[in-house]
Amino acid sequence: MDKLFTFERITIEPPLRAICRRLGYREGLTQLRPDEARTLGDRIEQARALVTLKGTARRLPILSKAPGRIRLPGERCLESAQLASLLADSQEVLLLGATAGPDVIEAIRRDAAEDNLARAVVFDAAASEMVDAALDWMETFFSRELRREGRRLTKSRFSCGYGDLALENQRLFYELLQLGRFGVELTGEFILVPEKSVTAVAGIEPAG
Repeated sequence: MDKLFTFERITIEPPLRAICRRLGYREGLTQLRPDEARTLGDRIEQARALVTLKGTARRLPILSKAPGRIRLPGERCLESAQLASLLADSQEVLLLGATAGPDVIEAIRRDAAEDNLARAVVFDAAASEMVDAALDWMETFFSRELRREGRRLTKSRFSCGYGDLALENQRLFYELLQLGRFGVELTGEFILVPEKSVTAVAGIEPAG
């Protein structure tokens, strides 16, 4: 199977625990005054209003596997021993991409320029965790379909720049996922713009 899926609007609740962890709050240890908790909640809601989650995914067959190399259709290869290990039992891959959109990034930059750093930090944490949660949402979406096929996703996913999967692979992900349709750009240094945009790959393996 080689099929592209697009999600023009992903609606999820902000993952509050993950956002708080990113901000350095330790569950059960960090104590917030009622006014601090209200301010934090208000800022997370403000960030939520600025985030427009969009996603895209592509299911591709694995043509061959060798130590450190995964060959995909179109003479495309992913060079990574760690990824090859993750995909040891997989016959397909699921490429994932998501973006939080430009509005929240503009707000973060504006707040930073105006020395409103406290709100900028919360916006940054909220956007980061929400775009990661969008990948989780897509994995859940595909897991339901895969269960009917007797398949499942690998328990973890891999992103470019993680481990030995070089950041240069971002170009392959960008092209295969057609992220440009969402206004996402790729710099010469293989960085996705707007900043809160991410890609990942998971394996599709037998459920037994």
